[in-house]
Amino acid sequence: MLRTALVTGSLIVSSLLPQAPEPLPSRLADTGGGSQLIIAVAPAPGSTTGRLTWWDRWSRGWHEAGSAPARFGSNGLTEGATRTQGTSTTPTGLYELPYAFGIRRAPAGTEVRYRRVRGDSWWCQDNASAHYNRWVEPLPADCAPGEAEHLVTYEKQYAHALLIAFNYERPVRGRGAGIFLHVNGKGATAGCVSVPERAMRAILRWANPRRHPHIAIGTEDGPLAVTRY
Repeated sequence: MLRTALVTGSLIVSSLLPQAPEPLPSRLADTGGGSQLIIAVAPAPGSTTGRLTWWDRWSRGWHEAGSAPARFGSNGLTEGATRTQGTSTTPTGLYELPYAFGIRRAPAGTEVRYRRVRGDSWWCQDNASAHYNRWVEPLPADCAPGEAEHLVTYEKQYAHALLIAFNYERPVRGRGAGIFLHVNGKGATAGCVSVPERAMRAILRWANPRRHPHIAIGTEDGPLAVTRY
């Protein structure tokens, strides 16, 4: 009887111990189907700063590979499916990362496709252009210079970057263009996600295209909670 009581007692004590929370990727509605994931989380919709972590999934679950402070749009975050261009908001959601680019050479060990920025490299954001939300070289006649980013002029931010495939596969006019994960500038972004250069270089060395990395962007909780995506 004493043995049974002791065993039962240990089970009761064990059940009362706090359980370790599931890793964040395991709490997301979707992770994109790959085994690498970047998660950018802000405390609230109006936040311009937060945290970015990157994760690997192995046989026993998700494991954090790195972490860095992150910056978001100067007007915070908004639902990606209903975002309006020019609002300086970062779109929430789950997105693919089609390729990387940069003014500088790719960090040693980079495996993702990496495109070097040249003097005639632009990102068209002109809603009237056939090249809306696309890299163009040179700037086409139907894309107004005032409605495009001359990539080489963002020497610090675009030293290294990853394209976030927001509104990219089938662009909706007026929703937004040129959303990237890039190196920090002076402050909040115009809608992108940014991290310190050291972290950006580490992410490029970590990302493996064969493992289909994605990025999830959202808030800690509420209507824009990252776990919804």
